[in-house]
Formats: sequence, structure tokens, C-alpha cells
Amino acid sequence: MEGITVLPLGAGQDVGRSCIIIEMNGRTIMFDCGMHMGYSDNRRFPDFSLLAEGDLTSRIDVAIISHFHLDHCGALPYFSEMCGYEGPIIMTYPTKAICPILLEDYRKISVERKGTKNFFTSRMIKDCMSKVQPVDLHQTITIDKAIEIKAYYAGHVLGAAMFHVRVGDKSVVYTGDYNMTPDRHLGTAWIDYCKPDAIITESTYATTIRDSKRCRERDFLTKVHRCVQNGGKVLIPVFALGRAQELCILLETYWERYNLKVPIFFSTGLTEKANEYYRLFVMYTNQKIKDTFVERNMFDFKHIRPFERAYADIPGPQVLFATPGMLHAGIALEVFSKWAGSQRNMVILPGYCVSGTVGAQVIAGKKEILIGQKMVHVRLQVQHLSFSAHADAKGIMTLIKQSGAKNVILVHGEKAKMEFLADRIRRELHTPCFFPKNGERLHIGSNPPLPVEISNELLHHDLHPKFSEKSRTAVNLPQDIEHDVPFSGVLARDRRDVLKVVTYKEARLYGVDVHTVAFHRSLKMPDVSMTDLESALQSWCEKNDVCLQRIGSTAFRINDTTIQCIDRRCVISATQKERHMIRELRGIILNADGS
Repeated sequence: MEGITVLPLGAGQDVGRSCIIIEMNGRTIMFDCGMHMGYSDNRRFPDFSLLAEGDLTSRIDVAIISHFHLDHCGALPYFSEMCGYEGPIIMTYPTKAICPILLEDYRKISVERKGTKNFFTSRMIKDCMSKVQPVDLHQTITIDKAIEIKAYYAGHVLGAAMFHVRVGDKSVVYTGDYNMTPDRHLGTAWIDYCKPDAIITESTYATTIRDSKRCRERDFLTKVHRCVQNGGKVLIPVFALGRAQELCILLETYWERYNLKVPIFFSTGLTEKANEYYRLFVMYTNQKIKDTFVERNMFDFKHIRPFERAYADIPGPQVLFATPGMLHAGIALEVFSKWAGSQRNMVILPGYCVSGTVGAQVIAGKKEILIGQKMVHVRLQVQHLSFSAHADAKGIMTLIKQSGAKNVILVHGEKAKMEFLADRIRRELHTPCFFPKNGERLHIGSNPPLPVEISNELLHHDLHPKFSEKSRTAVNLPQDIEHDVPFSGVLARDRRDVLKVVTYKEARLYGVDVHTVAFHRSLKMPDVSMTDLESALQSWCEKNDVCLQRIGSTAFRINDTTIQCIDRRCVISATQKERHMIRELRGIILNADGS
């Protein structure tokens, strides 16, 4: 089938379980393989039964993982070890390093704490990661001599990448999650003007235009400081890597500046491991981190210490960064249950929370939430501050324009917000935009290139007018023209049914009636003689390699443009093709007196 087929197995009109299948030129690519944080049954993983019959290895040519967040990689061991995929898996070096740690943490929570059955094991995680082929940013690799893959910097989290994949004459860009605003430890996403047939972009914040980053940071610090000053405890649910480091740097700097003594804790051992990752992959951070890394590791925190469960019951103020970020499991949910009953305490949710998670219910303002078998009464202060490292609506529009994409496909967002952004993309960018739901196949048609010939007469007339009549053959055209040469002609179809661009004169031989539209400009003639005017025009013609022809005593011709002088006025007449000459000739005429 011509064109490109898109099948979302996850993240279609939804956030979570990202998994997008692309078919083009006989090859099938899978982008991401995530889990859904809102489900704990079989809906937590993509439904691979929606693919055509056959084993997954023969069905899918390559799997590409954009970054280490579980909603993008959490189903990967299930896909490779339990569903039997044996093909290549592509991701960046930092993603390969961090993925197994988060997958193991996810496995422990699911199996050892929740008692989930039929789940992947620690051995499966290791076997899965052994199949990964890591890539560097801007490195182009080829799979099966047919699929070209190039990674681009995405910001968002350490190692996150956008991927441009080409198969023959078709190509797509998959953004994964990205951020178009630089922050304290990561840079901004960037991609070439690669003009893909389609760009598949996240749309988490499709209707949001964020306010000033500095204002958000000040608001965050003020709320934390005020709460601990009043003796309260502040819970900040985060994912172990990414926003956690961003907010830790922010609080560390603030605590240092004001010499605060209130303890700050981080709930996982990843604080120490984060230093190792950022040291190893410092090239994925922003320029400030790179410049100061040798003298001072920004992630060696003086005021932030590891958390132990007993600390949650200690009286007095404290700040706790706890995983995971959506309050759907782990230490974050455990501590929230303990602290939720006091109005003095506060929970700050710094990112997006998927529908169905406790975090989403808290943001929605629910005052009673069932957690496990216990009904928790929510009396603490709730703050939802957007420190999410996702692009907002402005950033999404910017990246689409930056890539030059011919079609846009929105994923990883809510349907209503997608509808709003899709309408804006169509109106402002004049680009087709789609947002298929999970399980819905979208086919983007192909417009095959049409071969068009150019007549020798047109080539020599417009592209190289200096050629003499004797040398006017296509083989004599110069080979060293390195710039674009504008030309105009008529598109006609010859007797062989071949499309051909010809001169206006030749067009009549093809039965085309040519109508000429003339443009005129009248201006007051300066106080100069016709001889002086001719001299000025001749000088300009020599510089531009065109010929000046005198017509009678009051007119001149340059190509198809005429200049006629009557009663101290000059009238310049030009065709559409030479319309640009009117402005230049006007300047020559007005300055012919040497002023």
C-alpha cells in the first residue's frame, strides 16, 4: 500500500502506554513500548493482538524507545521476553543505562508489594536490555540495509531523543516527550528541517501556554518556605530522574541562600545514582552544567539527604521528594496517606497526572480517596504547579514548523485538547493534522513525484542567457551553478503524454493560449537628457548581463520590459516574469542625474 499507515496501540487520544506502529514502504517500526499508570490489569500494556497474525519478530522490523519513563518503556520486557520479540531495539546510551533500574523498581512494586501475577522477572529485564543497540545523538544507523534512523536531542529527561526514520522515499519523525524550553539542567529540543512525510508529536499540554518559568519557580519556593515556616510537611511526588533533579537544584540553591535548616529528603537511592548518570552523560545536559561540571558537580546536594520510612512520623517540618510522580504507588502514596489529614501539610504536584491515579484525584479536588482498603480524608493543602518537561502549545507549533513536516499526528494527549490543537495547526500552519484513537488505523496517502522535463529553449533563455544560438543544447549547460535560479514558463503535456515546462512562445505549439499581464509604473522624470538616461540604463544592463535596446527617440527595451518617456514622465511596463525589475529601474531613472 502506498503512503504511511499509523496504528496507535497506546497514547492514542490518551496519556500513558505509549506505543505507535508505523508501516511505510513494506517496513514496520514500533515507537515506544510503555505501560499505563492508570491500570493494574491487562490494560496496563499495549494490546499487541491488534497487529496482524504472525510472530512479532517477523511483524516488526525495529523497536525504538524515546526515553526511560515507564509510560514509554515499561512494557518492553513483556514485549521482548513474554511476547517473543527478538528483533533490534534502539535507544540512546543514557536511556539504556537508566531503563533497567526503573523497570526493576516497577517490577518490585507490582510483584512484591501488589502481588501481581504473570509479570516479567528481573532476569527478563536483563535479557531484554541485552538486545538493545544504543545510539548517539545525530548518529545515523541503518537496519536491514533499508531503515535509516537518526536521533535528535529532545530535552525532557536525560537521554530523551526524537527519532527521524526513513525507509526509501518515505520518512517520519517521532518526538516522544520533549521540551522546547531550557531549564536548569537540560537544553531545549531541536531537529533539522528534514521535511518528513509525517511528524508524530506528543500533545500533553496541547491547550496550555505556560507563564514565565521564573514566576513558577518563585511561586514554588514561596509556597514551600511558607509551609515549613508554619511547621508543616511538604510532599513533592516526582519521578526519580528528571523533574526531581530540576527541583532539587532549585531548593538546594534557595536553602543555601537563606541558610535554612529544615531537612529535605529524597525517597530513593537514585539520588546517588543520579550523580553517576549525569557525570557519565554530561553531554546530554545544558551548557551551564557542562561548563561547571569539572569544578563542581551540580548534583552533589548539601541539603538533601536520603529518606527512611521512619522519618515520615518525625514531628516538625520537612520537605520530601518521593517517587512516583503521580501518587499511584510507592513511598509517595504511602507518605501521602499519613500526611493528608493535616491542614498544616502540603502536597505539590509538579507534573501531569494520568486519569485514574491518586494524583489526578487530588488535583480534581476529591476530599475522600480510597487507597488500598483505606479511605483517606484529604485535608492538606494541594498545589498543582506545572514543572512538567513537556512542550506547551507554543512549543509544539514551533517544532512542527522547525521540522517542515507535511502531516501532523497528535498522540500522548487528551482528545478534547487534541481537537483544539489540530484545528489550530490546520488554520495557522496549513498542514493536515490527525489524532487517531488506540486501535484505529490511519492511512496517510502518498503523492508520488511526477517527472517534469524542461525545454532546451527555456533552459537557455532563463538559466543561461549568455549562451549563443550555436551552443544552445542541453549538454552545453554549465555544471557550476550553485545557487537557485528563478524562472517562469508554461506547464504543458506533449504528444508522448509527458509533462514539460516550456517558454511562453513554445506554449502556443502545444495548443496553450498564453495571456500576458502587464504591470506599469509611472514616475516623474528627473531633469536629465535622454542621452544621460540611456547612459545610466546601459551601465545597469552591463552589470546585470542584459541588453538595452533604444526604440525611437523616447523609449527603451530591456528584455520584455519597456521604458517610455512622455511629457517629463517615465512609464515602466513589465510582465509578471520581470516584475521585479520595475523597482530597480525606478531607482536607476530617479538617480540618472547623479544625485
